[in-house]
Amino acid sequence: MREISRALRSAGRRLGLVPTMGALHEGHISLVRAAREACDVVVLSAFVNPIQFGPAEDFERYPRRLAEDAELAAREGVEFVFAPSPAEMYPPGYATHVEVEGLSGRMCGASRPGHFRGVATVVLKLFEIVSPDLAVFGAKDYQQAAIIRRMALDLNLPVEILVAPTIREADGLAMSSRNAFLAPQERRAATVLRRGLDQAERLYAAGGRDAAEIESAVRKVLGGEPLARTDYVAVVDAETLEPAARLAGRTLVAMAVWIGDTRLIDNCVLE
Repeated sequence: MREISRALRSAGRRLGLVPTMGALHEGHISLVRAAREACDVVVLSAFVNPIQFGPAEDFERYPRRLAEDAELAAREGVEFVFAPSPAEMYPPGYATHVEVEGLSGRMCGASRPGHFRGVATVVLKLFEIVSPDLAVFGAKDYQQAAIIRRMALDLNLPVEILVAPTIREADGLAMSSRNAFLAPQERRAATVLRRGLDQAERLYAAGGRDAAEIESAVRKVLGGEPLARTDYVAVVDAETLEPAARLAGRTLVAMAVWIGDTRLIDNCVLE
């Protein structure tokens, strides 16, 4: 991968990276298309990163479909798929990690200790290996994108970070590889996440600016679904991710919700 990247950059080609954990869906494809518009060559990484999963999380059952992913990527014009093994990325004795303080400790970071340390570490490694000019992430993982942007800025990384819009199913559910874990009844119940965000947007459009009121209204919607168990609902400043008492400027409404044994996340920005 490094040899390929050096050759491309020497030839003056602009290189785009789409980091994924594989199990590609239309959300990933939208990231590929965004990279394609901005770059000459697109690399898609497919790596289920073990160090971003907690001990009781779904690392072992996370879907792995490399052959299908490579075929789909090729149809979208992706020139290279980078799919290293865990042993390649984390050789024996591996002891170095990257942590973005502050942003990593709240919301999903509070529920999944160490998760964003694993994310930041693997993304920095991918940046070092692939040497992209541009990397594309999805807005569904808003906190992750904010952390990667902060890391790139703090470490003077020569990588432009592009965040592409969330892609949704027809019923509003944000596309996610984890949606495959949902049984039919759970899949129907999962639309409650989008309904909660819709309620936040309605209150905001009607002039609501009290963060506690909006959070309470979202929680009420989520609580009305028997198969849903709320992990968190956060109403925070969209730039700093600091809690907001009253909405001023861009405000993020983010949530994590368990549907059965599957944890889903979603968000919207009020502005």
